Amino acid sequence: MSSETEALAAKVEGLLARVDELESRAALRDLVSDYCIGFDRHDWDRFIAIWHEDAVWAIGEPFGDFVGHEGIREAVFEVLYPAWRETNHLTTNLRIAFSDADHAVASCDVDCMGASPDGVVQMVGATYKDTFERRQGVWKIARRDVQMHYFNPIPGAEMTSPQGN
Repeated sequence: MSSETEALAAKVEGLLARVDELESRAALRDLVSDYCIGFDRHDWDRFIAIWHEDAVWAIGEPFGDFVGHEGIREAVFEVLYPAWRETNHLTTNLRIAFSDADHAVASCDVDCMGASPDGVVQMVGATYKDTFERRQGVWKIARRDVQMHYFNPIPGAEMTSPQGN
């Protein structure tokens, strides 16, 4: 192989790696969004699809830590949904770093406004620290650590739509 051919092959290989990273970044952003959409809309299939089978969801106090799809199901249906009538998660400041082509870590901030079953509106601020892994060509969350900054009631606030429904 000539040096020109080798140089071109190296350039193509570099471009393919860059394209793969761009596609991976988009997939990871979708996972972060699907967490919010799935949880807030009670779309279990969307929500569970973001997690590897052996994932760890370390929510911490006051809710606890949960392992695997069964643990995550327990967290959602036995702990969190009973505690919240509704939620609206907003994530921002997503930063992703790759350690190799199949492993990445990320951090993003979240504000979540929710209402308890009795209508008490709560504001939660936290940071999500995620570990992502691509297994068999598919990116999912392997671990999410939640660092709570505040979890406070908002006296007198109501969560009602402008149309009242």
